[in-house]
Amino acid sequence: MRFEELPTPCYVIDEGLLEKNLKILNGVMKRSGCKILLAQKAFSMYTMYHLIGKYLSGTTASGLYEARLGYEEMGKENHIYSPAYRKDEMNEIISVCDHIIFNSFSQLETYREKVLRAGKKIGLRINPECSTQVGHAIYDPCALASRLGVTKEHFRPDLLEGVSGLHFHTLCQQNSDDLETTLYAVEEKFGQWLSQMEWINFGGGHHITREDYDIPRLEACIKRIRDNYGLEVYLEPGEAVALNAGYLVTTVLDTVQNGMDIAILDTSASCHMPDVLEMPYRPPLLGSGKVGEKPFMYRLSGQICLSGDTIGDYSFDQPLKSGDRLVFGNMAIYTMVKNNTFNGMPLPAIAVKDKYGEYNMVRQFGYQDFKMRL
Repeated sequence: MRFEELPTPCYVIDEGLLEKNLKILNGVMKRSGCKILLAQKAFSMYTMYHLIGKYLSGTTASGLYEARLGYEEMGKENHIYSPAYRKDEMNEIISVCDHIIFNSFSQLETYREKVLRAGKKIGLRINPECSTQVGHAIYDPCALASRLGVTKEHFRPDLLEGVSGLHFHTLCQQNSDDLETTLYAVEEKFGQWLSQMEWINFGGGHHITREDYDIPRLEACIKRIRDNYGLEVYLEPGEAVALNAGYLVTTVLDTVQNGMDIAILDTSASCHMPDVLEMPYRPPLLGSGKVGEKPFMYRLSGQICLSGDTIGDYSFDQPLKSGDRLVFGNMAIYTMVKNNTFNGMPLPAIAVKDKYGEYNMVRQFGYQDFKMRL
């Protein structure tokens, strides 16, 4: 299949770019001695798990369905963390996961004996109360009144029986200087118990495969914790695995004018790229420029009834017309896992561009996929 034969809208995963990211992550593992897991909440396209499993140590899940997916499709180490577990799911979670991380001592006490009897490892999420994020409060686990992790004030060392590891997650699309800052806060608040543990999980949010990411600093952080406390170190990035490794191909349906030129596409920010509205985030668009950079400017928007279903303002060398194809970049992460069918919007097809430049269709969606959700 050639690019022009792809149906639109269509997510395209570039196998070569995905493998490039995986090689960077694998290099960190080899040099530092850590283990890196795929956080499936960002990217759970399991048809690529055979490739990811060649380079990473396994998967991590936020709930039962992700846990099953990692167990069935990658079959390596399988960790899980949830703010709270359902009793009717716990037996199955224990059967497919080898590290089960609890968010509170009450959850730990509820399930401790069952997990230990099954021979699985228990972790506890801690909250170092060290906020390093700017402008992303909705994604800040250390924000005031956060429900995520046990703070020092509520830490119960008398209840640590059976706990073999600690877990923290405080970052979102950040560099290793913020990890370093967070680690000092973890040591200050919880350092006296680290030597009792076997492992520690640094969570996700590490933008390791970004061009400006300071990998040597990351590796120094890992080695310092390993050497000082004798701990096995885990990282569980999601974005870094598939960062800039996917596209969303879309078609211009019409152009209208209301104070500016507006192009209506066969995709939707709300349905197909939710982080555009949630973060907010302006995705890169191949061949376009920023406002005023090129002579023809358009506001790109979707088909649905939400008036704010706007992707952003972009400039072009030529006027847009019906039938033009536009290709958004960095559309692998938090897209397929979050998309929806509001307004009966069709889900984008999914394709893979292999190492030889061939496009292979993985899946197409239709009316029944919309209907059967409800």
